[in-house]
Amino acid sequence: MILLDKENRIFTLHTQNTTYQMKADRHNVLVHTYYGPRVSGGDLSYLVRYADRACAPNPSEAGLDRTYSLNTIPQEYSTCGVGDFRLPSIELELPSGSCSADLRYAGCELRPGKYALEGLPAFRGTEDEAETLVLLLEDAAAQVRVELYYGVFEAYDLITRAVRVVNQGPQAVRLRQCASLCLDFLRSDLDLITFNGCHLMERSPDRAPLRSGIQGVGSVRGTSSHQHNPFVLLCDRNASEDYGLCYGALLLYSGNFQAQVESSQYDNARLVMGINPYQFCWTLEPGQHFTAPEGALVCSPGGLGQMSRQYHRAIREHLIQDPCAGARRPVLINNWEATYFDFDADKLVDFAKTAAPLGVELLVMDDGWFGKRDDDNSGLGDWTVNQKKLPGGLEALVPRIQALGMSFGIWIEPEMISEDSDLYREHPDWALRIPGRTPARGRNQLVLDFSRSEIRQHVYGQIKAVLSSADIAYVKWDMNRSLSDVWSAALPADRQGEVYHRYVLGVYEMLDQLRRDFPHILIEGCAGGGGRFDAGMLYYTPQIWCSDNTDAIDRLRIQYGTSFCYPVSTMGAHVSAVPNEANGRVTPLETRGTVAMSGTFGYEMDPNKTTLEEREAIKQQIAFFKEHYDLIQQGDYYRLTDPFTDGPHTAWEQVAPDRREALVSLVSGTVHAAAPFLTLRLKGLDPQLTYQVNGGASYPGDVLMNAGYPLPVFHGDYQSLQLYLRAL
Repeated sequence: MILLDKENRIFTLHTQNTTYQMKADRHNVLVHTYYGPRVSGGDLSYLVRYADRACAPNPSEAGLDRTYSLNTIPQEYSTCGVGDFRLPSIELELPSGSCSADLRYAGCELRPGKYALEGLPAFRGTEDEAETLVLLLEDAAAQVRVELYYGVFEAYDLITRAVRVVNQGPQAVRLRQCASLCLDFLRSDLDLITFNGCHLMERSPDRAPLRSGIQGVGSVRGTSSHQHNPFVLLCDRNASEDYGLCYGALLLYSGNFQAQVESSQYDNARLVMGINPYQFCWTLEPGQHFTAPEGALVCSPGGLGQMSRQYHRAIREHLIQDPCAGARRPVLINNWEATYFDFDADKLVDFAKTAAPLGVELLVMDDGWFGKRDDDNSGLGDWTVNQKKLPGGLEALVPRIQALGMSFGIWIEPEMISEDSDLYREHPDWALRIPGRTPARGRNQLVLDFSRSEIRQHVYGQIKAVLSSADIAYVKWDMNRSLSDVWSAALPADRQGEVYHRYVLGVYEMLDQLRRDFPHILIEGCAGGGGRFDAGMLYYTPQIWCSDNTDAIDRLRIQYGTSFCYPVSTMGAHVSAVPNEANGRVTPLETRGTVAMSGTFGYEMDPNKTTLEEREAIKQQIAFFKEHYDLIQQGDYYRLTDPFTDGPHTAWEQVAPDRREALVSLVSGTVHAAAPFLTLRLKGLDPQLTYQVNGGASYPGDVLMNAGYPLPVFHGDYQSLQLYLRAL
């Protein structure tokens, strides 16, 4: 609910459990007054106090009032160059060469439903689901208007943010920085949680108290990256899964980003999040505008778990697009770890003949089906079927797979090019490369300049022809290296600062075209596994490979960190063969299945190399997953333990919205002799109901949540346990 007090210029955004308020003050500065647990309202600007702070500049209109300074008051969208020395949200380079921004309130607009962003991902909401507030700010000297967009999803405690900058003057101006959101706090006694890692070990939570100065994360790799995720948390020092005030900030963007928090001299904190200013410079000609990516805030008075569940619901219901939103995803088998490049049509059919009776629904043909592609060194860019491997093309292969009762999917990597390819020999200038320099290679491949429409159109034309040649149900869109040598032959020297962002816009445009031309195809994102696991990609690809690391024990940590923002239904998760490709670990098949079920679920192994006993176990795993699909994929998610710190096991739980069903999953670590007896306290149950566990003994909900469930003594490392609870 959005309340406008136009007379006093107060703007209050209420959600089910939170309140967010701003006010245009006496000097037309848009001041941030409050964000936290829901309050009755009124004018909360009394919380903003003024004092004569030495060495704090005062705007000219303040006259002799030395208590008013931009450097000390909480601003809704921070400025630069005019007296605020803290983190800026925007930096304008004006025709004079000066760099500054001085934004003052100029008006507001209330709209039903949720705003949309042209060419950028954004949460969606109808008039019954969301409201939009637009606040207009103007820099009179620069002749620039800044439009702040707020989308309010009351039922989800979700407030989205976006920014549109318009050049209203007669000369070009340059944007050196344009953040998506700024959030000022009148306190700094907070912890910052970021999600960091590397290829094969992504999104590990890193929690530390704010200290004086600037902390943050970001990426300059051209992608959101394996190393840092565009999602951060600020929370009370004592906040836990179930208690404490927490603020989540999510950026819907898949390129260079930055999230920084500054703890200032007066124990105030400022969060600024958006496109990374590294090599960013966008020229706005007269009349042109620039739109920053969307940010999404969730405030939770009830701990980290509550915040996660709000994000999960919002992403599932208002970010994932039809027809995938709420639709059942197929159980797949992917041939990559089983064959790598060494496969042909007959081998794939043999895969399917063994996998189909087990309950597998989709066969995915990974890298190596196109061009001259027998290893990492050639073929990318030549998106035509390799007739030696697949005689007669997909037109011949797909019906053979479908005759076995399975659908068919393929792997693509449209953004990349091999130097040993017909496309590169014809168009070497299509690859990103700096004049006078030899480009760096990654996986022995270069990156196509997707900022250029003619390149996108050429590549898409090839892929469209392939997808149109047969009944394709699934596409895995991969991206196996970061961007380097970023320079575009299509832009003049003074506009090279636009390439990184134009590249991301190009990727979004092509994905959107793919969705519109083939609405029935399920697109799964991948970037060396989890290198572009972000909300921007989820708008176009409703599931993403969580990591290239398929080891179940490592995945406990990867999926745990991912779950703080992203729901189970977005995490591509597979059972792989052992010893595991990533680390050589041997984990029981049951445990590998338990872990992979907290994702979209599938297999990445050669089914013909499994024993009859293993095949029966796989058949049972798939049947169990299908039986409890809705509970696993749509249930409320509870982290019961922390795999980084909590004892000998990792446990999590999914609870049905009506709380009449729950599934508890647990994986033990290494075992020791004379182990103590342990109990596991559950969460999210109805204390008034009694639950039957795995069709056997029954326990009251309040007992299971407070006294706990007795765990067995495990024999052997890395054992797993699943408990299905049904209310009597």
